[in-house]
Amino acid sequence: MSQFSKIGIVSKPDDQHIASTVQSLYQYLSDRSLDIYTDAVSAKLINKAAAKPNSPEEIAKNSNLVIVIGGDGTILHASHSLIQKNIPLLGINLGQLGFLAEINPTEIEKQLGQILAGHYREEKRFVLQASLVRNGKTINTSYAVNDVVVHAMQMVRMIEIETRVNQQHLNTLRADGYIVATPTGSTAYSLSGGGPILHPNINAIVLVPICPHTLSNRPIVIDADSEVEILLPKQNRHTALASIDGQINMDFMPGDTLKIQKAQCVLRLIQPKNYDYFDVLREKLRWSTQPNNTRS
Repeated sequence: MSQFSKIGIVSKPDDQHIASTVQSLYQYLSDRSLDIYTDAVSAKLINKAAAKPNSPEEIAKNSNLVIVIGGDGTILHASHSLIQKNIPLLGINLGQLGFLAEINPTEIEKQLGQILAGHYREEKRFVLQASLVRNGKTINTSYAVNDVVVHAMQMVRMIEIETRVNQQHLNTLRADGYIVATPTGSTAYSLSGGGPILHPNINAIVLVPICPHTLSNRPIVIDADSEVEILLPKQNRHTALASIDGQINMDFMPGDTLKIQKAQCVLRLIQPKNYDYFDVLREKLRWSTQPNNTRS
């Protein structure tokens, strides 16, 4: 019997194009007499009496594997309710890039059959814990798989940001914001901001200023066991927002401190046995694509 006998299914909301994939997956798992726990989106798309909607808490409580159908954004959303439960995730990619969701919908039976038979690899990606401190008290804490982003509340405004690493002053800069990213998140917003790609096995995080006023302020890579503090000095005239994976937002007020450090929990990702991170980079970033020669 497969160690994955209780399967949760979480699907991207508001996308009818994924219906056939969700239905095929449900039928595949049903034919193998596995216990299936579908979220409300999946249950509606399956449209069978046996497919009853479950809350995120019920899925986390009952599943020993959660299959996420969508893109990386759907995986990030699902992970926030599953990380602390230590439940592994498997992604079926129906998004654009899909650095986390690896399985193609056309390969569900082949790849999932191998995984259920025990032929897979598991990655444990570290995540960040972000705590918002106001007047000496922690008022909010959340976990980030990709990144913690501080940016001005107003769209076209610069803010002044002070950054400390292990209580040592790193810099004070005026910028549109700041990105603190894990290796997993180094191929997301951080990459767009000019940050480096970090291999998932590297124990490091990258700090990337967003459109700094002084161009000498560049991304920096530090040890992941460091504690990062981002302060919004009281003299700031504008409030800011701390965004966790683009999913959870915290109001970041002048005088607040955002403390960021490696969390004790990890994101468990199930990948096909032949998964190769460099293959993913070449495919998703089109490193192997030859330029078109349009000259006559």
